[in-house]
Amino acid sequence: MPNPTAAMLVIGDEILSGRTRDANMHYLAQELTKHGIDLKEVRIVSDDAPAIEAAVKALSQGYDHVFTSGGIGPTHDDITADCIARAFGAHIDVRDDARALLQAHYDQSGLELNEARLRMARIPDGAALIDNPVSTAPGFTLGNVHVMAGVPLVFQAMVASVLPTLTGGKPLLSQTLRVNRGEGDIAATLTAVAEEFGDVSIGCYPFQINGVFGANVVVRGTDGSRIDAVTTRLAKELGL
Repeated sequence: MPNPTAAMLVIGDEILSGRTRDANMHYLAQELTKHGIDLKEVRIVSDDAPAIEAAVKALSQGYDHVFTSGGIGPTHDDITADCIARAFGAHIDVRDDARALLQAHYDQSGLELNEARLRMARIPDGAALIDNPVSTAPGFTLGNVHVMAGVPLVFQAMVASVLPTLTGGKPLLSQTLRVNRGEGDIAATLTAVAEEFGDVSIGCYPFQINGVFGANVVVRGTDGSRIDAVTTRLAKELGL
């Protein structure tokens, strides 16, 4: 059976403006790879409700899982929860269990659970809460969409909460060959081996160091013996 598939939706004007560098995609890709879920697509959209809703609908229909980051905080531009609810046709309001979590947190902190902070307890009907051990305000899962914070530390904690609940497949394995020759010199060999071993992915990533061209050839797959076979074959063909 093939591995489950996933997509990621990164939400926020600050990402598209270049003000903030997204770190969550890199982290999620690594964690999904270890869990045997194949990340197939990543989209970045602005804080625009129709764009968020359209992207959620398309990705939810196209992949087994969708992970979102950003837009679930206490400010006016945190609109992700409402957009997810509309995408699924679900009612959304402050939910008692989420409110209780926030109330306990802010009582302990000596801060007021004001109207702005209470926005973080607005959860669509039918959603399951995602635990947030860092700052308490929960994410949620609705259908196959896992809605998480954009702050990297909180996002990582939420991923750690969700992944054990998901059925994974075979972890993706890889080996790398460093070749001190340009892509044009090794392309024919890579093509021939890739055609022979169709169940293994071969990627070629060029570099230049001190004026010398080379490439890292990365062999990926879920069967370690096949990866070994391809890596050995390439090493021989390329004279390594």
